[in-house]
Amino acid sequence: MNRIDKKFLELRSQGNKAFIAFITAGFPSLEVTARLIEEFSRRGVDIVELGVPFTDPVADGPVIQQASFYALKRGVNLSKILALVKRARLKTEIPICLMTYYNPIFCYGEERFIKEAKECGVDGLIIPDLPPEEAVGLRRMAIKAGLDVINFVAPTTSKERLPFILKTSTGFIYYVSLTGVTGERRQLPSDLLINLKRLRTLTLKPVCVGFGISHPLQIRRICQVADGVIVGSAIVKQIMRFKDKKDLVLKVADYLTWLKRG
Repeated sequence: MNRIDKKFLELRSQGNKAFIAFITAGFPSLEVTARLIEEFSRRGVDIVELGVPFTDPVADGPVIQQASFYALKRGVNLSKILALVKRARLKTEIPICLMTYYNPIFCYGEERFIKEAKECGVDGLIIPDLPPEEAVGLRRMAIKAGLDVINFVAPTTSKERLPFILKTSTGFIYYVSLTGVTGERRQLPSDLLINLKRLRTLTLKPVCVGFGISHPLQIRRICQVADGVIVGSAIVKQIMRFKDKKDLVLKVADYLTWLKRG
């Protein structure tokens, strides 16, 4: 049982829900990312999702794309991000997932990547462009190493594929609240809670909702049914807003404290 599994057991025993914070690794610098992870841990964030910058982030909206390109121009890569996680483990035990597209893993080498991710203290993997049906070998290595591989379920997921996706996902199920890419939305789909209730009848695994979430009222509504929420673009937007300020970390952490009221 890794840190993600322990966290959800802890939350369920307390009757609480998970707040998962996404940030782009290396934006605006690896040093700031390390400080954000540490401060998030202090502020009660339950899981950190570290985005690995990539040149073709097909699931990401303009905010995260801009952050990724900024980090890439400054030489941030998978090797440096793994080293960052290793350093973070000296100060915090907060569960950490890597959200990465498959190409960086392929270029790094699947076996090498899984081995080093485990050694550095990574707990889970989220790979939006790798269908579960094509992740058999990677998933087998990851599970053997004690890493969760978190699958996506979307409003458009077919009934035929859903059982396999739910069965093979470990750690939690990532439910995509809407069709399209990441990014803040003023309103979430009207059928979101209905879809979540239906999904909850099909699995006992934790279900967390991401894409479009940017307000405590949205979080409160979602957590009536889901086991947690994932907030990304709204947080990265705050980092972008304060990236040249000395108190960036505290400003972003204060924003998360406001969001967590939900």
